[in-house]
Amino acid sequence: MTGSYGEELLRATLAGTDPDDSPITHAEVIPAATARHADWPRWADPAIVAAYAELGLRRPWRHQIEAAEHAHAGRHVVIATGTASGKSLAYQLPMLQTLLTEHSSTALYLSPTKALGVDQLRSLTTILATNPEFSRLAPCTYDGDTDAQMRQWARANSRVLFTNPDMAHIGILAGHHRWQQFLRQLRYIVVDECHHYRGVFGANTALVLRRLLRVARAAGAEPVVIAASATTAEPAQTLTRLIGEPAVAVTDDASPTGERTVALWEPGFVPEATGENGAPVRRSAGAEAGRILADFVIEGARTLCFVRSRRGAEITARTAAGLLANSAPDLVGRVGAYRAGYLADDRRRLERAIADGELLGVATTNALELGVDISGLDAVVIAGYPGTVASFWQQAGRAGRRGAASAVVLVARDDPLDTYLVHHPEALLHKPVEATVFDPTNPYVLKPHLLCAAAELPLKPAEVEHLGVGEAVDELTAQGLLRRRKAGWYIAAGVEPHADIDIRGGIGGQILIVDTSSSQLLGTVDTTRALSTVHQGAVHIHQGRSYVVDELDLDDGLALVHPEEPDWTTSPRETTEVEVLDTEREIDRGALHVALVTVNVTSQVVGYLRKLHTGEILDSVELDLPPQTLPTRAVQYTLTPEALAAVGVTDANLPGALHAAEHAMIGMLPLVATCDRWDIGGLSTNIHADTGLPTVYVYDGYPGGAGFADRGYEAFGQWVSATHEAVSSCGCEKGCPSCVQSPKCGNGNEPLDKAGAIAVLDLISRSLG
Repeated sequence: MTGSYGEELLRATLAGTDPDDSPITHAEVIPAATARHADWPRWADPAIVAAYAELGLRRPWRHQIEAAEHAHAGRHVVIATGTASGKSLAYQLPMLQTLLTEHSSTALYLSPTKALGVDQLRSLTTILATNPEFSRLAPCTYDGDTDAQMRQWARANSRVLFTNPDMAHIGILAGHHRWQQFLRQLRYIVVDECHHYRGVFGANTALVLRRLLRVARAAGAEPVVIAASATTAEPAQTLTRLIGEPAVAVTDDASPTGERTVALWEPGFVPEATGENGAPVRRSAGAEAGRILADFVIEGARTLCFVRSRRGAEITARTAAGLLANSAPDLVGRVGAYRAGYLADDRRRLERAIADGELLGVATTNALELGVDISGLDAVVIAGYPGTVASFWQQAGRAGRRGAASAVVLVARDDPLDTYLVHHPEALLHKPVEATVFDPTNPYVLKPHLLCAAAELPLKPAEVEHLGVGEAVDELTAQGLLRRRKAGWYIAAGVEPHADIDIRGGIGGQILIVDTSSSQLLGTVDTTRALSTVHQGAVHIHQGRSYVVDELDLDDGLALVHPEEPDWTTSPRETTEVEVLDTEREIDRGALHVALVTVNVTSQVVGYLRKLHTGEILDSVELDLPPQTLPTRAVQYTLTPEALAAVGVTDANLPGALHAAEHAMIGMLPLVATCDRWDIGGLSTNIHADTGLPTVYVYDGYPGGAGFADRGYEAFGQWVSATHEAVSSCGCEKGCPSCVQSPKCGNGNEPLDKAGAIAVLDLISRSLG
């Protein structure tokens, strides 16, 4: 190590570690970059330029002005540059210019998280405070924390609303007749952090945006969409898919960045601990991250530690505080947790404490990934790969803001993808970021939105034809949900569709999760997922608190739970069958056949395993629950028995070889698609009824699919190659969670044959050439 600031931090946290036993698998220094400036546009009002100058911004960066020019000219635009690159100015400048010159005009800002919306409102308010003339814009938050009286005031008085897709759907579009004054004058729709809209959430948000544009235009407006995104592949195409209209992109980042030291960290094994089927167990990423967080705080480094779950954030903060209690007790109070689910006042207090430096170390979920302006951070610790390269850089970018040097540490989970990345740094640090994957044409997402659109304004024949949704409209009409009249399709009497849509991803009926000790409604889960997540005996985590499910009543739509903090977790065991309905695309390579197929997946939860947090199994409990059928999309591949036998995979080890290969491929799909392994499922079988051959399926876990299987099919060669490398390079003997074991396996990770999986994956790679 040469002595950069980041390397000094890493050296301090490794003090006393045997260099031959270092958990760091790779470290590199990313050099600083200098700023490239641009002049303010001629159309910018001198009062606006003066406001920015008063706040210290005298010369904007080139990408800010380029994006602002597109928006001012009436073009939908997305600015996709790094964290802390001033993307806010790209929308603020044209928006302020229009709002100040057109005295009745309005703007709507959408973000995926409340924290980001509040932060952006604070940023705009700071600008407006520089000039009393700006006060007439009356910016206001309109989200789930806004009380009824304030919502009414916002609708009548605010010209800039800060909200989210959920509230745009249920709070604005569902009652758009009350919003006619605002919508008639709507000039800009800002879609912040648009890379976050992926999967079913992305598909729902896309259809909300298209409905919003439709209703605004019907009111007489012609709004321009300005989107901001982390650096991502194909940002213009992403915004185009979101709004259904052409868009341009600005991607050349002209902002300055400080020197950044990035380290990849693989926790060691826990001595004498064994997991399923005797597999070795690594120290958890959360516990390891807690130790690094404590070490960085002792060194005086202001640090954010990103953890994947709310409960994990709490535990990691507690771990760091416990370590500090022994070594630096005066620092215990300067470590805390931040996550979604806190009350609004608590969130604001924590945000101030982080920004002011009162808290030195904070464990957080991705609630602080998206845009909250926290300057002066020295380090970021990421406990587990966050699922996409875009999210990794977004989280890493929280450190070193304002051009200062910083350190970033990615701590690997015991997971195939994490293990692969820390041993193949080029796949993370030098790989183009992914394109955002979502499918707004999924009929299970599309049809409910068509009902909402018809409830808002009748669907005209010309737009049904233009959108290519005639088949879906005909089906809804046949079901009696739409009524055809001469002018078009109207919502049927008594049908109120808006409340049936869960923008964040649920499709189908909802199960209410109720705490029996307080009668409090904790949340909901769609029926498809309820059987595997809130079955009797399941451990359910809500806002960092742990509950155990007493009863799942499917008839009444209730899951009854009580508070409990057991020292074990649960994972469902289930049986699965796949029926192929149609083949959309296929590839033949002799012994290998690969296809993108539509399928019905019928699964039945038959029990669950109770596991200690170390991974050790306590017991297996049987359940009697009904089967569920999921219509979705899948990648299917088959291999001939002759080709398998030639590489040593015969009847004796075929089940374990295919099963292990299936697990590994599910674990590695997020490398090529913007998904999480919990978004997808799989099945492997010696002989499948629809193919007559040894077959493996990897399918989307959402009705109709979310686009993940499609992306897996398109990148099949890359996906298989990386999976083969991940499994073959893992140091375990028979298989472990870092290669072929799955935390969500419905069969208790049996049978698994690691050597056979390597042979299968090698055969596929060679067949693809």
